[in-house]
Amino acid sequence: MPSILVIEDDDAIQSLVEDALNEGGFETAVASTGEEAVTLLKGGLVTYRALVTDITLLGRFNGWEVARAAREVDPSFLSGVAADEWLVQGVPNSIMLQKPFAPVQLVTAVSHLLNGCLSPKAPNEPSG
Repeated sequence: MPSILVIEDDDAIQSLVEDALNEGGFETAVASTGEEAVTLLKGGLVTYRALVTDITLLGRFNGWEVARAAREVDPSFLSGVAADEWLVQGVPNSIMLQKPFAPVQLVTAVSHLLNGCLSPKAPNEPSG
């Protein structure tokens, strides 16, 4: 079962994301701050296959900084907000979901991410 690291400081959203991923067949670990997430990532006790992170987090690190730290360890990245910054801050091989999203959208996006079914385009980018 793939392990997904969820980073979210809103308890209600954290619970929704965790429940959706667990029901979708994923194992989850949860962090409430970017610092906690980076500690888990760099600790190496678990190999996370993907991240689901909010961009605006409490503490010193935002979601983009967590994603860049995660790239040093090499998991995939999935975020939930700030689509307007995706082209500037985006992390390769990532998917952006705009809040609010349905739990099934989250599970589908993580499944696509892990199965390598990514579009190289940013969200809402017109196809050419």
